[in-house]
Order: sequence, then structure tokens, then C-alpha cells
Amino acid sequence: MSPDDPARRQEGARRLTPARVLDVDGLLEDPENRIVVCCGSGGVGKTTTAAALGLRAAERGRKVVVLTIDPARRLAQSMGIDSLDNTPRRVKGVDDAAGGELHAMMLDMKRTFDEIVESHADPERAAAILGNPFYQSLSAGFAGTQEYMAMEKLGQLRAKDEWDLIVVDTPPSRSALDFLDAPKRLGSFLDGKLIRVLLAPAKVGGRAGMKFLNVGMSMMTGVLGKVLGGQFLKDVQTFVAAMDSMFGGFRTRADATYKLLQAPGTAFLVVAAPERDALREAAYFVQRLAAEDMPLAGLVLNRVHGSGADRLSAERALAAAENLEDARIVDQDGGKAGVRNDPGNSPDAYGSSEPTGSTSGGPDPDASPEAPDTAGDAADTTTEDTAADGSDTAGDAPAEAPADASERSVDGLAAGLLRLHAERMHLLAREQRTRDRFTARHPEVAVTEVAALPGDVHDLAGLRDIGARLATGRPELPEPGA
Repeated sequence: MSPDDPARRQEGARRLTPARVLDVDGLLEDPENRIVVCCGSGGVGKTTTAAALGLRAAERGRKVVVLTIDPARRLAQSMGIDSLDNTPRRVKGVDDAAGGELHAMMLDMKRTFDEIVESHADPERAAAILGNPFYQSLSAGFAGTQEYMAMEKLGQLRAKDEWDLIVVDTPPSRSALDFLDAPKRLGSFLDGKLIRVLLAPAKVGGRAGMKFLNVGMSMMTGVLGKVLGGQFLKDVQTFVAAMDSMFGGFRTRADATYKLLQAPGTAFLVVAAPERDALREAAYFVQRLAAEDMPLAGLVLNRVHGSGADRLSAERALAAAENLEDARIVDQDGGKAGVRNDPGNSPDAYGSSEPTGSTSGGPDPDASPEAPDTAGDAADTTTEDTAADGSDTAGDAPAEAPADASERSVDGLAAGLLRLHAERMHLLAREQRTRDRFTARHPEVAVTEVAALPGDVHDLAGLRDIGARLATGRPELPEPGA
């Protein structure tokens, strides 16, 4: 096969050759690496990737905790735990021959916020804050609260110095960039101008304070009063007064956690699928991490499709399918061709007086003149025998029909499989083009791939398999003993 052969060119186009291959085991086993953050857009397999990395690190001797923010609770199910909460729980069934441990937890956003209040306020003030309606709304679902609390919990886990490795599954935000932006946004809000304005009346106190509030915020109170009512403003003012001593701490902790993400020992893994939107989001994240001086370890390309028959191109498969489905001259039923080409059915055999030689396919000149009559008698006898018992010729005709139907069924099945193969080849080519665009723009990013599996991961064995695929850098693993 020459280098210019189309099949060779297509085969080469399907083969992904990233600039660098991500050394997952080296990343997990390095004692200097203390935090691995799995990030990316929603629905690309961040939770499964984080769990598989945690399990692989634990079975290589490290004490690991996996922090997930995924509300679907798939991590707990795959690890054989009934439920996860804000406290790390040890996972059973992990191979601890190397001395490692695996623990898992799921972020409880409100509970983490409550812990911050309880640890930075006296009991009386903490009770006032926790019972405040505005605080309850803020801690349960304010924009950016989940991402901020994820970073708070990461900071708490790292400060304890109890774990060799912390693997973080980032929140399923609409945009992966929210993970970096939200903590700063919430920190800025809690330490910003609005809070200081709301805090001023509480510091002035009494009627003078309310007068200040009405004068300085007349437009805001007019709008909020109509939409939410005066009680809302009172709840906000009470909350701000109780949190006065804590606002600076929110911004300080947000900045400290941000620096933790930039520090040596932290590694980001961008998780994506070989799809245009997911890799575009991954590219934005790569650029943002570089701009923020945050350490990027590489890209996990999840759910990559493959085929063991990729030497058969889509074009050839479709051509073969059409060849099986359409009526063709070469392979169509013989019709009268067999009768016409049968030496025994030449014109002389039917009594033609035209002289023929032995090479014409006619009867032997030395044959008995009664031969044609004998042939006719044989034909008559056959016809009479068939008419008499209905078992010979009449039985043979239907017997050929099932064979023809079976052959058509096999051809149809083969054609359908060929078309499915063509669709798979088109999918592989589309994924390859998408990956090539990413690696061309970011050749510095190391890549590892995980195959698209037929089902979800439900147990430790499945997570172990994913970890093995991550470490090999190849989506398809060889069969055991191969």
C-alpha cells in the first residue's frame, strides 16, 4: 500500500498522536502532589474520573479523600456507600496491600457555611445568624455559594494535613470558568460596597440609622420594598449586623484558597469529551488556568469511541452495503442463462437440422438418432411422475425458496452491519478532527484517553478499570492474557 493510498491516509487521520501523553500514575504517586482538581463542563464524566483517580492513588499507597459536589450521588453508589455527607467516610473493598486508604465525601453547601459561622462567631451571635431568613437563603442557593463553599472545604481539608492526596470533583456549573470566578464574586459581595452600605445603619443605630438607610438607599429600598417587602430589608440588615465581624474573613479565606490552587502541589485536570462544545470549553479553561498561573497537569479525554475494524473505511463499507442491497447484473438470479448455456440445451438438442461440429456444444454426431426422442421421453416421464405423486419436481421448487430467503436475510443483515460500521467510522473521524483542532492549538497540554463504555460505572471494579485506562493513555485495553 503506497503512502498516497486513500485508505492509508484515512487510517493515519484516525490515529490520535498528542504532543504529550499524560503520566497519570506519575501524577498520583508523586508525594509532592497533594491536590488534584478535576474540572470541566457538565456531563463529561468529572465525578467518575475523580473517583477512579482516588481509587488508583489509594491502591498505590496514598491516603486519599475524594470531595465531590455532584448531587446525583453516583460516587457513593459506585463506592458501595449508602450516602455521602460533609464528613469523609472510608470506602471498603479497596486493595490496601500498599498501605493506602480511600475516603469520600460530598459537599453539603449549607452545612459548610454553618460551620464557618459557628467557628467565627460566639454562640449567641451564631444562633442569630443561623436563624436569619436572609442567611438561610444565602447559604442554600445564592449564586456562587456552592463554588465558594467547595473551596472553603478544600481549604479545611488541606489545613488538617491529614491526607496525602485530595481529589476534588468541581461543581457541575454551566461554565467551567464559574469554578474560578464564583469564590471571588461571593467574597467580593460579602466584603463589598453593598454590604458596607447595609452595615452603616446598624453601626449608627436606632432611628438615626433607619433615617440614614432611607436617605442613602431610597431608590433601592423603593424597588426592593415593592418586590420583596420591608421585612426583607430588615432581615438583610439584621444579618449584616450579626456578620459584621466576619465579612473580612470571607474575602481573606477566598484569597487564601485561591493561592492554594496556584501553589506547587496542586494539579488541575481538565476533563472533556471529544465533542466540539466540550473541547471548546476545555480550551477556554486551559487558557484561563495559564492566565491565572495555575498548574495544569493535562487533559482527560473521556468517552472516546473506537473500532477494532477501522481498516475498513466508511466509504468502502457503504459501497459493500449497497452492493448487497441492490439488484446487480453480476450476482442476480440466473434466469434463462443456465438453460441457454447448458450444452444439453443447444439448438441441435431440440431437433435443429443445422449441422454442428463437436465444438459447438451440440450432440455427438455418432449418437443414436433416437437420442432426442429418448430425451423427450425422459422429460415426459419426469412430468408424468411429478404429476402422479406431486413429490419430485413439485417438492423441489418450494425447497429452493427458503434457501433464497435465507440468503437475502444474511445479505440484509450484513448490509445493516456495514452501515453501522460506516456510521461508527464517521463518528471516529469527527472526533479525530475535533481532537486534532484542540491539540494543534494547545500542543503543550498532555492528553490521556478513556474509551466510551457501553454502560455506567456502578462499582469499584468499574472505577478500577477506568483508572487503568487513564494510566495507559489508550482508550482500549488489551484483553487479559493477550
